[in-house]
Amino acid sequence: MENKTLMTDFYELTMAQTYFNEGKKDEQVYFDLFFRKNPFEGGYTVSGGLDETIKYIKNFKFGEEEIEYLRSLGKFSDEFLNYLSNLKFEGDIYAVPDGTMVFPNEPVLTVKADVVTAQLIETALLTNFNHGSLVTTAAKRITSEAKNIPVMEFGARRARGIDSAIEASKCAFIGGCSGTSNTYAGMKHKIPVLGTMAHSLVTEADSEYDAFLGYAKSNPENCIFLVDTYDTLRSGIPNAIRVADEYLKPNGYKFKGIRIDSGDLAYLSKEARKMLDEAGYQDATICLSNGLSEHTIRDLLNQGAVIDSIGAGDNIAAPKERVGGVYKLVAVEKDGEAEPRIKVSNDSVKTINPGYKKVYRFYDKETGYALGDVIALSDERIAIDKFTLVHPTETWKKTELENYNVRELQVPVFKNGELVYEDPTLKEKQVYCQEEFETLYPEVTRIRMPHEYYVDLTDKLRELKNELIALHGGNAVGERPTVKVKK
Repeated sequence: MENKTLMTDFYELTMAQTYFNEGKKDEQVYFDLFFRKNPFEGGYTVSGGLDETIKYIKNFKFGEEEIEYLRSLGKFSDEFLNYLSNLKFEGDIYAVPDGTMVFPNEPVLTVKADVVTAQLIETALLTNFNHGSLVTTAAKRITSEAKNIPVMEFGARRARGIDSAIEASKCAFIGGCSGTSNTYAGMKHKIPVLGTMAHSLVTEADSEYDAFLGYAKSNPENCIFLVDTYDTLRSGIPNAIRVADEYLKPNGYKFKGIRIDSGDLAYLSKEARKMLDEAGYQDATICLSNGLSEHTIRDLLNQGAVIDSIGAGDNIAAPKERVGGVYKLVAVEKDGEAEPRIKVSNDSVKTINPGYKKVYRFYDKETGYALGDVIALSDERIAIDKFTLVHPTETWKKTELENYNVRELQVPVFKNGELVYEDPTLKEKQVYCQEEFETLYPEVTRIRMPHEYYVDLTDKLRELKNELIALHGGNAVGERPTVKVKK
């Protein structure tokens, strides 16, 4: 397996050498990975990329090639490079599983490790989370709007490179897609591979009819014709029906259907349905594609479009959005205590929640809907009978909760450097993702102007945050507050 340990920003290495030179290499620190805003102006994000992080951590090692490259840069001491050559991950990682619905500012992944290692893995962890979560969220938004209509992921050619395309196919499947056009991803991840034909098959042939007939002879069991190359209603569909009449049906094969990739898809699909039905092919399906997004799918369905399946690529594999995950130091261990750290900013959204923390989700016992999340310090206990959610900054906004179940969102992934988490199969992740999605109120999952999901702080965490803001916000000098590490 290719060694990707150097998949880290260069400044991570220069900082690591600073920690080493300052005698801090054994200092234990806590980092939180979180994000500040849901992508797509949506009400939720689907966590992704944990499986890739597991692979990276398992194979984290500076080999001879990596050490010699760093030596050639002339920036690092022999002592530091010798230290790196023996470095391996020996810390703890807690994370929410792939497919979990997550929300801004709550820790999705927490690292406890020596400061050098914790710093060096930042870039890879963020890369995995940001891309995995973006694609999984994009797929979930599209598949949720499609309702029970299967969505095929066609995004390989739109992705940002081969590795990105393979990862996108996997995440899209977790997000609810029925399969992928990416054959390599299908082989590697055991995802169903799907596809029809391209316009070039039609334009290469002497006629559209010849193209369809040749395709039918080569693929009689899975004949879906792309009918919009020249004229969907006057040429494409009539030629598809003709091939079905003259070759498929007489030879005992079923006419599977057509795909429309351009034009007014709502109008064309309704007219196509009429034509197919009148020709006696009521079972022939209609697949629609052409840069479909969750918004266009919703509009098409509202306009009565006839859709049996959807091909979606651009807006899954290469959406024009980002998750924007960040990785911030939140505590340093001193004499068995987690000494909280905070980053204070004039931009309040960039003032982080300090300390070693856990995230809990409340579920209504009767409906199963998620009521909200609370971020707590690690040593806090959450009441099991009654709890008050209080807005992190607008504290007069309160929600009283009763008759609920509580779940801690993060699970142990690595303990003392050992993998303790069994990564589910892709199909299990897909099922889990859908189950998670169904715990959210429809007001949270709606595409436009969703309701803001409650993510609040406990009183103890809020007080600590305000204390640290007061201490550091004005460049004041004073003793650092401490909270005990939960053993």
